[in-house]
Amino acid sequence: MHGLYEELCAQLAANLQTHQNQNFSNSTARLFTQLTTSLFNQPVDSTNQPSIHRGRFLGKMASRPTVTILGADGKATQATHTFPTVFTAPIRPDIVQEVHKGIAKNKRQPYAVSEKAGHQTSAESWGTGRAVARIPRVSGGGTHRAGQAAFGNMCRSGRMFAPTKTWRKWHVKINQNQKRFATASALAASAVPSLLFARGHQISAVPEVPLVVDSAAFEGAAAAKTSAALGLLKAVGAGPDLEKVKGSKKLRAGKGKLRGRRHRQRRGPLVIYDPEVDGKELVKGFRNIPGVETSSVYSLNLLQLAPGGHLGRFVIWSSAAFKALDKIYGTTTEPSALKKDFLLPSNVVAQADLTRLINSSEIQSVLRAPKGEARTKRGHVQKKNPLKNKQVLLRLNPYASAFQKEKLGEKKVEGGKPKPVSEAFKLTLAE
Repeated sequence: MHGLYEELCAQLAANLQTHQNQNFSNSTARLFTQLTTSLFNQPVDSTNQPSIHRGRFLGKMASRPTVTILGADGKATQATHTFPTVFTAPIRPDIVQEVHKGIAKNKRQPYAVSEKAGHQTSAESWGTGRAVARIPRVSGGGTHRAGQAAFGNMCRSGRMFAPTKTWRKWHVKINQNQKRFATASALAASAVPSLLFARGHQISAVPEVPLVVDSAAFEGAAAAKTSAALGLLKAVGAGPDLEKVKGSKKLRAGKGKLRGRRHRQRRGPLVIYDPEVDGKELVKGFRNIPGVETSSVYSLNLLQLAPGGHLGRFVIWSSAAFKALDKIYGTTTEPSALKKDFLLPSNVVAQADLTRLINSSEIQSVLRAPKGEARTKRGHVQKKNPLKNKQVLLRLNPYASAFQKEKLGEKKVEGGKPKPVSEAFKLTLAE
């Protein structure tokens, strides 16, 4: 097995040397990276590796050794950066959805109906003996309201059942390690183009995912104006996604229109920056563009990384923020420098396709051959009458087909019926 992989690695390395100045195919470069790093524990030399654009690769997680850094004009610079380990974290939609549901509840505003609602009238029960219900009734006369039932939740103008209170348990506690797991999983999903397409982002014009822009494009408050920020987004290929957001603004259905939530629209790209290097002026430039959000790399929020609990947010990184990810999240073996005792989660199994594993030549070569024919265990089925169902009859009695074919049940006994025994013979036997 190792001989085959060593031969394949040698062949791939030769191909990489031949195609130094060309964009190598995703599948070949990905296979080279996985073989050299996971099987033989040999790190990939990023200096001899050509720029690999991810394109439409439908994978589970990022597996490239380096990522290209783009300039303010959208063209690739000579600078590259190794892929942070956080992008290899397991992608767990179940954990992300559960954590998102809990975090989203923590910003709710308490509400309750008035304690006086439904009780602002004078009503007393008429008691028994009047052939009407004993519910309290409005006193007085001369109006339709007099004599009508009041107070109850089944009454017109009555209070609701179990009136809401402001001391409801509004907040949900989420374990810290679980929140960190969900954030790492959302970051890993942001590097998979198939998940970005599935979430609805228009990234056909984006040269590479994840998209990293040189921090020099933000120096000196270069993106502090909305026009400059918009030009930067269009230069790196995010223009179609902005147009999608711009045309998605709709009037909200329901009473949310009356409660400060009049419109709803799609989410665009999320710009993540390092405030220590890039400054905070860029927030003013991006905040007036519909659908665009900004976040510091040191305070990433799952509500922004996975809106609605859906993985695959289109993220635009500054190079300084991208380089800080290893320091913030660490690796699977080295703890984070900023998060105490936090190690990146790793997959329980490297290959989740069990069918492929079982049918592989390595496993099949050590398995015993099956004894006899394969037997199918029948589950609970409806019991059928073998006298009426021929298939069930043949399964119980295979001879029934020959019996019916030869019509053995209709043939007469040879020699006719046996003659009856005489009385003398019976007496002889009795003696």
